[in-house]
Amino acid sequence: MSGNAASRRIIRRETHSPRTVAMVIAAVLSIVALAYLGTEIVLSLLLQPALLVSPVASGEWLTRLPEQQPVWAIITAAAVLAVIGIILCVIALTPGRLPKHQMIAEGRAVLVDNAVIAAALAQHISDHTGIIRDRITVGVSRRVVDVTVAPDAGLPVVDSQIRDLVASELEHYQLTRAVKTRVRTPQPHKGTRS
Repeated sequence: MSGNAASRRIIRRETHSPRTVAMVIAAVLSIVALAYLGTEIVLSLLLQPALLVSPVASGEWLTRLPEQQPVWAIITAAAVLAVIGIILCVIALTPGRLPKHQMIAEGRAVLVDNAVIAAALAQHISDHTGIIRDRITVGVSRRVVDVTVAPDAGLPVVDSQIRDLVASELEHYQLTRAVKTRVRTPQPHKGTRS
C-alpha cells in the first residue's frame, strides 16, 4: 500500500466515527421486539393468555384497519414509517463525523480538533481587536465558523473586520475543507434610568 493511500485511510479513520452506538441501539430494539413477538406466539400456541395482544388479535386488527380508519390516516402513518426507515438507512450506511478538521503543515496532513481551532480564532480576534477574550465566542463545525462578539459599551465592532480577521487566520491554517464564516456582533443595550 502506498504512503498516500495509507495516509488517506488514517485521516478518514480519524475524522469519521463508526455508527456503533446507533447500531447497538437498533440491534437491542430489534432483539426486544423479536423476543416479545416470539413470546406471544409461544403463549398463543400453548393456549395461554397473551401478555399484551395475541398474534391472532393483532392480525385481525391489521386486516380490518383499512375499513376502520380513513385512507388519509393510513397514508400518513405509512409516510411517517417510510421517513423513519429512510433515516435509519442513512444512519446505517453513512459514517459519522468527528469534530476535526484536516490542515496541511509542511506537506504533512495534520488533524486538529474543532475546539482547538475555535479557541485559536477567538484568541486571534481578541489580540487584534482589543476585545477581552471572554466576550468572544467561536464555534467551529464541519462547514461553518460561527463567531459572536459582544463588545463592551462604546467599543464599536464592524462585522466585516471580524470576518476578515477570521478569513486571514483560516487561510493561515490551510484547512483542506473550506468553511463559511458567520459573524454576529450584538450591540450592548443602553441602560435606562428611572
